[in-house]
Amino acid sequence: MANRNIKKVAILGSGVMGSRIAAHFAGVGVQVLLLDIVPQGISENASLKEKNKIVDSSLAAAITSSPSPIYHKDALQLITTGNFADNMKDIADADWIIEVVVEKLEIKKKIFDEVEKYRRKGTLISSNTSGIPIHLMTEGRSEDFKIHFCGTHFFNPPRYLRLLEIIPGPDTDKSVIDFMLYYGDIILGKKTVLCKDTPAFIANRIGVFSMMTIFQLSQKLSLGIEEIDVLTGPISGRPKSASFRTADVVGLDTLIKVANGIYQECPTDEAKENMLIPIWMNKMVEKNFIGDKAGQGFYKKIKGEGKSEILVLDLETFEYRTTKKVSFPAIEAAKPIEALEDRIRMLINAKDKSGDFYRSFHYALFAYVAHRIPEISDEIYRIDDAIKAGFGWEIGPFETWDILGVKEMTEQMKKAGTALPTWVEDFITSGGNTFYKTENNKKHCYDIITKTYKVIPGANNIIILKQFSDKSIWSNSSCHLYELGDEVLALTWNTKMNSIGGEVLEGIQRSISIAEEKYKGLVIANSGAQFSAGANIALLFMLAIEQDYDELDLAIKLFQNTMMRIRYSNIPVVAAPHGLTLGGGCELCLHADKIIAAAETYTGLVESGIGVIPAGGGTKEFILRASDEIHQGEPENITLQNRFLTIATAKVSTSAHEAYDLGIYKKGKDEISINIDRRITRAKTAVLQMHESGYVMPTMRKNIKVLGRSALGALYAGINGMWRAHYASDHDVKVAKKLAFVMCGGDLSEQTLVNEQYLLDLEREAFLSLAGEKKTLERIQSVIKTGKPLRN
Repeated sequence: MANRNIKKVAILGSGVMGSRIAAHFAGVGVQVLLLDIVPQGISENASLKEKNKIVDSSLAAAITSSPSPIYHKDALQLITTGNFADNMKDIADADWIIEVVVEKLEIKKKIFDEVEKYRRKGTLISSNTSGIPIHLMTEGRSEDFKIHFCGTHFFNPPRYLRLLEIIPGPDTDKSVIDFMLYYGDIILGKKTVLCKDTPAFIANRIGVFSMMTIFQLSQKLSLGIEEIDVLTGPISGRPKSASFRTADVVGLDTLIKVANGIYQECPTDEAKENMLIPIWMNKMVEKNFIGDKAGQGFYKKIKGEGKSEILVLDLETFEYRTTKKVSFPAIEAAKPIEALEDRIRMLINAKDKSGDFYRSFHYALFAYVAHRIPEISDEIYRIDDAIKAGFGWEIGPFETWDILGVKEMTEQMKKAGTALPTWVEDFITSGGNTFYKTENNKKHCYDIITKTYKVIPGANNIIILKQFSDKSIWSNSSCHLYELGDEVLALTWNTKMNSIGGEVLEGIQRSISIAEEKYKGLVIANSGAQFSAGANIALLFMLAIEQDYDELDLAIKLFQNTMMRIRYSNIPVVAAPHGLTLGGGCELCLHADKIIAAAETYTGLVESGIGVIPAGGGTKEFILRASDEIHQGEPENITLQNRFLTIATAKVSTSAHEAYDLGIYKKGKDEISINIDRRITRAKTAVLQMHESGYVMPTMRKNIKVLGRSALGALYAGINGMWRAHYASDHDVKVAKKLAFVMCGGDLSEQTLVNEQYLLDLEREAFLSLAGEKKTLERIQSVIKTGKPLRN
């Protein structure tokens, strides 16, 4: 692995997958050559623009799609396009060649014939097939081709779905596979899963079985499309797209193709009847109701007068109708439960129809994954990893079985007539009741071959906070402080959307105090879906609506003091954000000594959306940074204006890379972890490096330049211009002017040097005055009730 360096990748095929794989490689800094066919009817003497029409239009469609396949627009400079006729020779200097053409073996073989003409010996070569047997692709190929060839199955969209299945061929050299697993993990940020060369590999084999089983249960239990999607959405640890919406995204034609393939190619599959396509599904294909690519599937979006509406297909009449709001008693009871494990236990035991669904589905799922070992994988954890990373499940099938109790669920399954393989019975007889266990803070998995527990490969390099439960040294009802080893602490919390309230602030303060006593430093991180959606606005709303401004003032002061405690402590504090990192969550990061962010971190100061300004030190920090960024010879108010607009328009980065552009992360200081699983390990390393370098607490700033009236007038003029152009409402103007007042240091007659506390007092006063506004309260209430900001 050490002597192989990927400087350039050639991607053959620019369709939906090819162009997006190219974008992902470019996003991590690799040069990409993207090739495709010349359009039919184009002469040899045609211009390159004409010859490259297919590849260029495919790439353009990809980069303008939403969500974006790239972390930052600058990455596009690393992609060069071309065509098979003129540019196949250019693959000679590629270090890795990835074939991503149509899923037809004969076409892939023709491409490989051309590859063999130009490929340099030793170059990696792989196919992004989703199911064609790998061994069939290497027939007739050279020996060097065979030993350097394997399947590399990316999931769409490659930037967001983390799974990369690695499928060796019969002659693939082990060093190639080891490198692919390493490179996919470290460089591409993927959950790399080693698969056997079996139909549909791992994720699609289990994922499509699950979807087809759900479709059958929907008919058997008379559950409608909306009901199924409620049951199989976030409430049970699945993506928002749930089941039928996911089918629309994947495409019904694709789903049917995979299901038919499994049915035909897996004659010994004990549950292959589940793969039979229902009559209504075939009818949908006949009507071209195949999903998003056709503009209609189980759901259909229509545009009306100034708004759009989502319709749902009635499988009885095959007509679209308005969606219905559905509810189950068990679902309503489960919603307040934060911990997914507790929700799953409650749902499986529900007495209503939802309970019948969950039991039937999980019985079938557990039996199916158990029978797939060792057919598709020798290891249990690979199945869980594949389904989580490929289909977005929060917990895998075997992990779910553990949560519900392996012995208890197995007994229930036997009573229901569900057959299980003998190894499960042997496992239970030997005293086993969990497939996973944690020892020495490392995750172990049961191995059915040796009948022992083994450390999951790579576990020594990845910190999973919940595996340190036995190392908890302090906690309250929301927070846990863990010792990670090497005298480093980690603080985590679990609240709704990981919002920051009084108990979290207490946790931060206590964690820093404990760390200062006898530890080297502190990592602040979370393991939930989001790092933090910001301050607990429900509490702020309650205090504001009751006009308890003294208490509200104390709450804001506490938040400010806690952020300043992060900045000015005797130990290094490193934040490791991921997902939504908004408002107060962003302010926390702004005050940390260093940020190690997951690539998929969406961060920004969004307080203007609820009618206030950042008052946890966020506005202060932007003023401070604007002061530091003023360059000689440039208008001083330009830097401040850019910072002002970022807050006033509630800009949120669409990736960690964009957070540098917004001035939230600092180049040369803050870092990005492409693999989200590795950010906490890197944060711990950063703490140790700062400690070993002789960490010294920063001194509080007293030399922050604020520009006063000269800049304030310019900002006010810009705000009024936005109002006159109808881009800003009256209340937007009021919020923006309060923000401008603070960012200019108040109504000062000249430029002045101020300290941090002066700015903190200004931002707090502005927050309090805005919190009493009726329109601000309306905005906050809208976010609390609907999760969406109100424009008033």
